[in-house]
Amino acid sequence: MLQRFPDITDCLRPIMPLHRHNDIELHYEVAGQGPALMLIHGLGSSGADWAFQIPALGPHFQMIMPDLRGSGRSHKPKQRYAIGEFATDLWSLLDAMNIDHVSLLGFSLGGAVALEMAVLRPRSVTRMVLVNSLPDYVIRDRRRWLEARLQAAMVRVLGPRRSARLIARRLFPYAPQAAMRERVVDVVGANSRRAYLATIRALVGWSALDRISTLPCPTLMLAGEHDYTPLAEKRAYAEKLGAEFAVVRGSRHGTPFDSIRATNACALAFLLGQPLPPADSLRIDHEDEVPAVAPTLLP
Repeated sequence: MLQRFPDITDCLRPIMPLHRHNDIELHYEVAGQGPALMLIHGLGSSGADWAFQIPALGPHFQMIMPDLRGSGRSHKPKQRYAIGEFATDLWSLLDAMNIDHVSLLGFSLGGAVALEMAVLRPRSVTRMVLVNSLPDYVIRDRRRWLEARLQAAMVRVLGPRRSARLIARRLFPYAPQAAMRERVVDVVGANSRRAYLATIRALVGWSALDRISTLPCPTLMLAGEHDYTPLAEKRAYAEKLGAEFAVVRGSRHGTPFDSIRATNACALAFLLGQPLPPADSLRIDHEDEVPAVAPTLLP
């Protein structure tokens, strides 16, 4: 029997706060209680990405889930975007909340933003989890060039919604994942073409490789077995970071969605300073564990 995940509004506080930084209004949600944990979403999405993590992490952490500038319900300025700007936006939000120390959990683009935040204020980050993310997005080979150019070209030619349908099939190819595919179309497809392309340009060419060797915070790199980037490349980056490394078997790029159980188990254990689950227990969710309904976005 397919599991129905509770509506995100069942778990979040009933407020929808906004934070203003340099004329940018950032939307964010807060859930749970405990030490601060900021969760940073992927390209073209929003803080609502983390609905599947709230039941596992909320009892242990105060979860802060922002929409990056250009995404979700946050402001979409017309100027160029930069990973450094995303990071300073989020530090400004944390300062406004009087949070001096925070753990970070970033998915894909969100992992790059988390790393930039850690580089800017290394003593303020307690622990960091990077899911299918890299410390370097400089185009160094043909594979990266094709990946970057193809995604940008799709959005320019097809527009966000039709591009989202192609992305959704690649992320979630299995029949029980239909709700996840539709969510990608609804969320990514609702993006402004201009803001989406500006976010891609911000990521392509960004790198923290020359700044990460001195990061003091314990770090976990969690990788889907069939993510876009080869596992060997991610392992090499984990060594440079001095990070723990774990692989979720069968998972693609959308690991927090297609492997909810493994993502939550690894993130919770690592953030609490406990040993990671056994490697052979980390796998994509079985078809009877896949939520029948994707998390419902707030209006």
